[in-house]
Amino acid sequence: MTGKELLDNFSNSEAKKLFLSLYGEDGANSAEERYRRLVDDLLQDSVFPRKDFPETGGEMRVFSVPGRTELGGNHTDHNRGKVLAASIQLDAVAVAAPRQDKTVFFRSVGHPDVKVDISDLSLREDEKGKTESLIRGIAAEFAVQGTPVCGFTANAANLVLTGSGLSSSAAVEVLFAKIFDSLFCSGKRSALELAKIGQKAENVYFGKPCGLMDQTACASGGAVAIDFGDLQNPLVRGIGFDPAAAGFALCVVDTKGTHADLTPDYAAVPIEMKAAAALFGKAVLRELDEETLLARLPDLRKTTGDRAILRALHFFSENRRVDAMLAALEDMNAVSPDEKGQAEKEFAMEAFLALVRESGDSSWELLQNIYSPKYPGEQGVSLALALTRNFLRGGSGDAVNGKYHGACNGRYPGACRIHGGGFAGTIQAYLPLGKLEDYRSLMEGIFGEGSLTVLRIRPMGAVELDFH
Repeated sequence: MTGKELLDNFSNSEAKKLFLSLYGEDGANSAEERYRRLVDDLLQDSVFPRKDFPETGGEMRVFSVPGRTELGGNHTDHNRGKVLAASIQLDAVAVAAPRQDKTVFFRSVGHPDVKVDISDLSLREDEKGKTESLIRGIAAEFAVQGTPVCGFTANAANLVLTGSGLSSSAAVEVLFAKIFDSLFCSGKRSALELAKIGQKAENVYFGKPCGLMDQTACASGGAVAIDFGDLQNPLVRGIGFDPAAAGFALCVVDTKGTHADLTPDYAAVPIEMKAAAALFGKAVLRELDEETLLARLPDLRKTTGDRAILRALHFFSENRRVDAMLAALEDMNAVSPDEKGQAEKEFAMEAFLALVRESGDSSWELLQNIYSPKYPGEQGVSLALALTRNFLRGGSGDAVNGKYHGACNGRYPGACRIHGGGFAGTIQAYLPLGKLEDYRSLMEGIFGEGSLTVLRIRPMGAVELDFH
């Protein structure tokens, strides 16, 4: 479609239904405005001069890739573990026009322009850590797969919060892969194939040894259970989940901690887990069982140290938890709509939240990714978790639940846990809907206005949007 046709169609009834599905009632109107601005810029000769970007006067295509939230399986994918994740309403959107040459011009609101000549697909050391490396690496993987691509001009806006564990970078990687695939390869690749292309570019060209979980969740859409037992063919299974329908708001709170100089902390987690597996001749912990590991603790303590053992124990317990969380969600979806079914649904949700709390405890106590040991004075994540637990219990002091306050096995409505890689940044919380605004006031009073974001699980992953 031309830009003018897109602008005309953004306001029709079908487009409004699409915006509502992607962004919910709160975000549909602002989403339409965002899309209009992206197209308008491409149509304005002063913004994208026709002599430099003649393609923007013709066909335009619209793409969206969501960020993701991790529901369970903290730091397990890199050892071929199990994960629960979900795509969210915050997304990276691009309006793209195909080019006939080998130049990619990518503009994203708030970021420097990127221009890449993909006639040269060689790895460049000076591009590592830059957007250019992702574009070149993704184009290179298409070429390896026998489908060389041409360039494109794109105007984009990314609302996925950076440094929040919501996978802003993975969303952009999958966005590039989706644009290339749709413009030049008939859009034939599956979500998992797009995820693998993005991950390989990040690993090899960008220079970051990430797992496959972020890209898979962004590309797939909805809530998904992912089993990385076979890295070449991970099992991805959709599972219905709507926290709001169960009476809870799913939130993230950005504690505004810096991620600078934390790469060694992140890298140490998979390194130590794999070191524990290596004592048994295994590459990753998924190839080992917990009983075998426990039988050789004295040897492990000498070779890997205690923290590696604790992190290995987290891996085994977190894998079991993901299975249990999946079972709880399946039970929620299977109940009948009558009064008895509603009680069963509430029980299953309570079980799920209890597992979320267990996951958070395990990350704090065993995985130890809540703060960096290099900066013990900076523990914003620890503080946010402690305050959230206290808030959900109803406050502090014996007066809350009489003289037995604090002796109720830690049961309370809601849950919280670390979100993403950890060591700084963001926590995840499930709040009873009636407590959301009080919780917002508490968190934003400490960590700043806008630090709390309510997430909505969206049904679509990486997609080219049809506005006909």
